[in-house]
Amino acid sequence: MAESPAADDRRQAPVRRREREDAGPRDIRVKVSYNETELSILREAAGRDNQALAAWIADAALDVAAEKVVPVSVDARDIVAELIEARRQAARIGNNLNQIAKVLNADGTVTAAQVEAAMEAGRRAIQRLDEATLQVMRERRPRS
Repeated sequence: MAESPAADDRRQAPVRRREREDAGPRDIRVKVSYNETELSILREAAGRDNQALAAWIADAALDVAAEKVVPVSVDARDIVAELIEARRQAARIGNNLNQIAKVLNADGTVTAAQVEAAMEAGRRAIQRLDEATLQVMRERRPRS
């Protein structure tokens, strides 16, 4: 039987099935309610992951409940970006200190100014990491 052109337009990508740790059937149902805006957001997220809406909601809720993922607010993106940059800088500084140690161990010449500059950069990076970490800790909701 040939399909009509309209049927072809309605075809969707196959729904992605994700392996669960407990591959048992999900036969217990819970009713949840959303307004139109919330439902639209959830449908969009499920579509991005190519999952059925109910499966996406269940997986997302379980991941948060099991602390596999920690929700981060949109406002926290800048803080997370700062943490990433501070970690990158700390890695570069560590590399610089390793190079200085290598030269010192090979009886090379390293000036006090070079050592002080590397140490000051390390202090600044650690301070940035501390400040960003404290900000994240302030925003995180305490566990009850």
